[in-house]
Amino acid sequence: MSKKSRRAASKRRAAAPAGSAQPAQSAQSAQSRPSIAPKKPRAAVAFVERPFEGLSAEAELVAMREILPLATLPATTTEEYGSADVVLTTILPSMAGALRRADGVLLVAAQTVMSSGDASRDIAARIIDGIELPDGQALQVSDLPEPGPRLQDVVASFGELELHEIPSFWMTEEDAAKPENKEALEDSRSQLVPMRAVDGVRGAFWCRMSREFVRWVRPEPRDAVLDGLARLRAADDFSFDDSRFVGAFRALGLIIPVWELPKGAEADELAAPMAEFAPKLDAAIAASDPLTPEEKRARAGIVSRQVTLR
Repeated sequence: MSKKSRRAASKRRAAAPAGSAQPAQSAQSAQSRPSIAPKKPRAAVAFVERPFEGLSAEAELVAMREILPLATLPATTTEEYGSADVVLTTILPSMAGALRRADGVLLVAAQTVMSSGDASRDIAARIIDGIELPDGQALQVSDLPEPGPRLQDVVASFGELELHEIPSFWMTEEDAAKPENKEALEDSRSQLVPMRAVDGVRGAFWCRMSREFVRWVRPEPRDAVLDGLARLRAADDFSFDDSRFVGAFRALGLIIPVWELPKGAEADELAAPMAEFAPKLDAAIAASDPLTPEEKRARAGIVSRQVTLR
């Protein structure tokens, strides 16, 4: 179009009254465009304060989600979900939600970057999606799950928790033995906080940082554990093997009391003193008598030293 023609066209558009040709063309153009349906909002998963309640492995699952760096827990799904063997892990490479190893073993992460308000639903969703994975493939978690089956619906039974010093469970034995992988796995050891399970004391985990500590995941209701700890503290019967109570974690509806240990204490040295102390703590937690004024003050002090995880 020449300059003269463009100037003439511009004058005609400027002189056109409102509601004439130009709006009509816009309406016609809008009618020709395909309509876009509004995106349906995703249903949110309701928050559950104690997501693993009722499961036989509640204490182990809380530990895996909150305080253990490397651990595995075998599980078998219900018949409805294929009676499949699954290995729950703390983490997986690249923060994947699930991984089917080359040998067919299905690994499902208990920890990932994203999580909804219900950890039980999160892990169950990864199990269900992971069952369909082909060998050697990983499931990357991109969206939060919608309401659906939880671990209580999906898992029929659990095996024994196992702690690891290196993430060799990510690989088959053949892959882990390759020189390049073996070197990388050993390098990861120095980046992890050393942790061990205390033999014979369920839910108790020794760890070494600047000092040595033991963290004890208690499966009882939170208020009952706080009352029990208060009773023992008021009675000055609150430690074992020269340990010192330093506080507690609140984690997924449970309480994890923490004791500082004598300098250099090892995990295998705790089995006997903690086994002796355990019945006292169990009895104090099970007691139903109202707290005395002194015990209430002790409880208030314990509550003030709680740290909530996540």
